[in-house]
Amino acid sequence: MTDFSYQLYSSRNFPPLGDTLTMLAEIGYAEVEGYGALFGEDADLGAMKADLDRAGLKMPTAHVSIEIMRDDPERAIAIARALGLSTVIGPFLAPPDRPTSVEGWTAFGTMLGEAAKPLQDAGLTVAWHNHAFEYTRIDGQLPMDLILAAAPDVMAEFDVAWCVKGGEDPLPWIESHGDRILAAHIKDIAAPGEAEDEDGWADVGEGTMDWPAYMNALRGTPCRHFVAEHDNPNDHRRFATRSLAAMQNL
Repeated sequence: MTDFSYQLYSSRNFPPLGDTLTMLAEIGYAEVEGYGALFGEDADLGAMKADLDRAGLKMPTAHVSIEIMRDDPERAIAIARALGLSTVIGPFLAPPDRPTSVEGWTAFGTMLGEAAKPLQDAGLTVAWHNHAFEYTRIDGQLPMDLILAAAPDVMAEFDVAWCVKGGEDPLPWIESHGDRILAAHIKDIAAPGEAEDEDGWADVGEGTMDWPAYMNALRGTPCRHFVAEHDNPNDHRRFATRSLAAMQNL
């Protein structure tokens, strides 16, 4: 049986976190995934772990900024130790920081691999999470391919919907890179003109993504964390409930 997870970024507009964790446990989630804003310098990691324990939830994966991984790896390790993480995931590059050439993406991958080493030495797995820009080709090549080639010990958290938004078919990528996929974001894209008040995203199973095919392909990889996400739901309970039911039926 798969333990489905929930990306807490989906509920960032519905504080407090403790109430969200209680809600997710009641709905039936077993895991959650943290995101960067939860781990600021003033974050009370002990209280967060207590809230997780109270709800009976685990946080095996979390997004931690590449800046923290690169510049303060001890902080990244401390976050992982405090919350029981097994995997730290680099989540995002701001537009000014995104390379614009094949060489630039290769250099970024090399840097990511170097930043990952102290965390890996501490027993953690490191992965990179994509958006659409890693699936927008440069000179015929995908930045995500270049990143993974330059950082051979870094895994992928495959955000399937962002791959589609970038213009690529996820199935060939899963087939060719499946051995690198440790986690996946399970999210859906609304039909054109729908859910505009939710930035065009849909609850899992309510949109245009071919999730039966994608999930079948992902189950043939090492992917063990299937993480529901919606970037801007106007009702996070509705999203969490519908999405878990849809994932359980895939």
